[in-house]
Amino acid sequence: MPRSLLRLLCAASLLFAASGLRPGAAEEYDPWPGLVQDIFANRPMNDGSDIIGIEMPYRAEDAAIVPVTLRTRLAPTDTRRIRNITLVIDQNPSPMAAKFSLGADAGVSEISTRVRVNNYTNVHAVAELSDGQLYVIKTYVKASGGCSAPAAKNPEEAKARIGQMRYRQFARAGEGPTSGVREAQIMIGHPNNSGLQMDQLTQLYIPAFFIDQLKLSQDDEPVLTVEGGISISEDPNIRLTYVSNGAKHFRAEARDTQGHVFEHIWDVDQSGM
Repeated sequence: MPRSLLRLLCAASLLFAASGLRPGAAEEYDPWPGLVQDIFANRPMNDGSDIIGIEMPYRAEDAAIVPVTLRTRLAPTDTRRIRNITLVIDQNPSPMAAKFSLGADAGVSEISTRVRVNNYTNVHAVAELSDGQLYVIKTYVKASGGCSAPAAKNPEEAKARIGQMRYRQFARAGEGPTSGVREAQIMIGHPNNSGLQMDQLTQLYIPAFFIDQLKLSQDDEPVLTVEGGISISEDPNIRLTYVSNGAKHFRAEARDTQGHVFEHIWDVDQSGM
């Protein structure tokens, strides 16, 4: 989407928020039917309450870093699997926040990250299962101004951090050191500029510049692929729960909208932590 259109949409939504209609914004105008057409080609949507869960604060403390957690709810006896989960923040200038593609054998059951929320909005999570069907759930978040909020770090500091990666791993109680359910957290230094933030010195808009793809794997086996947009917060942070295959290494490869590629490989702690 052109940056000029993104700015126009952001300004319009902020004006709407200031009009006093925010508590009923979802009732005044519901963009979801149009988003189903634009993002999902009008494919049928089924009730996803038994398939996927979404957790976000009802009232966000900081609209620029709103936590969101997605959990799978497929019954153990269900032979289907979740192929991908699309996170849609309905009232954001670019509503499709991220698409998470789950590794076929990774057993991903929980994904957490931080997003920008521009206005009081419904947030939808759409899971595509291996049978090709779509399942949707939603929640409601009260927040505004997240898209245009100034960066938390000064530009020079943010520039110096670009591409820096940190990795943390966690083992759940009772699980083995190289097998069973595990958790990992990947943090990437990047301003993730939305294109809607203004430079406080020049009063000019900062061009959009963000991580648009992240691939995570254990050794060479895919765990999670993330297609991101301007709604992912500064310094992207992904935490996930998955099933270890006994790999000795965890790999992350990220790409941003200027074509920079950042890659790092970490040794998996074999001690059981």
